[in-house]
Amino acid sequence: MCSAGKRFDKKETHDRPPRLKERNQDLVTSVGDCVSVSEEKEMAMLGGFSAAQHKKNVSDGGSDVSEFVCPVCLEIFDCPVKTQCGHTFCQSCLQECLRPQKPVCAVCRATLGHWTKAADLEALIQSSVATCKGCGAQIGLSQMRSHTAACSKYQDYIEEGVRTTAQSQPAIISPLPNRYTFTCPYCSCQNLDQDGLVEHCTSQHSRDARQVVCPICASMPWGDPNYRSADFLQHLKIRHTFSYDTFVDYSTDEHTMIQEALQRSLLDN
Repeated sequence: MCSAGKRFDKKETHDRPPRLKERNQDLVTSVGDCVSVSEEKEMAMLGGFSAAQHKKNVSDGGSDVSEFVCPVCLEIFDCPVKTQCGHTFCQSCLQECLRPQKPVCAVCRATLGHWTKAADLEALIQSSVATCKGCGAQIGLSQMRSHTAACSKYQDYIEEGVRTTAQSQPAIISPLPNRYTFTCPYCSCQNLDQDGLVEHCTSQHSRDARQVVCPICASMPWGDPNYRSADFLQHLKIRHTFSYDTFVDYSTDEHTMIQEALQRSLLDN
């Protein structure tokens, strides 16, 4: 009996491990399946959260929209285009930059030769919203221009900002002349660089015989703001085929420049 009992115990000892092993394998498989399902659900939840969070960051009305603002018109981009130097403008603003004979980027002054449509930025503008700083309404970025133009509270916000800025300015402002952009003396068209002024006057006022003040000369330290050129177009072609800032140090007064010119002439001789 004892030996039979021992044999039975021994047989049971041999029989149990396979069944236990199978059960353990089934348990491991079941646990593994649960873990896999749990991980998949967790990843799906995290993925959905990330997508929702990204959309919120893009469309959050309180977020900074400066990346959507054109550096020329300071409005939300309208049909944005990107130049080869990496700067983005509204298509209409870029066309203004292309008017001079030698067009340059309005931001870095690099030569403009190629540009492409900023399709990704345009799509982001179409799908994003921001808060109107006047009325506080949530407005699609693509509609922000028309909204702010009609929003009276936004106009009040801008006027208040102008008044605050004016009050914070010092009482005495150094009268440094603008020597980089000029106004047409015939029609008062503004923001023309030197090449643009020459091209504008040649194409638009070639038959205008009025005597006018040269805005380029008037901005120079030696310029007379009251002197009127008898033939302004001829004056532009003769005197302004190059840029003064290439050769002139504006921080030096006239007497010093004359002395330097005399010294150079003596050295040349």
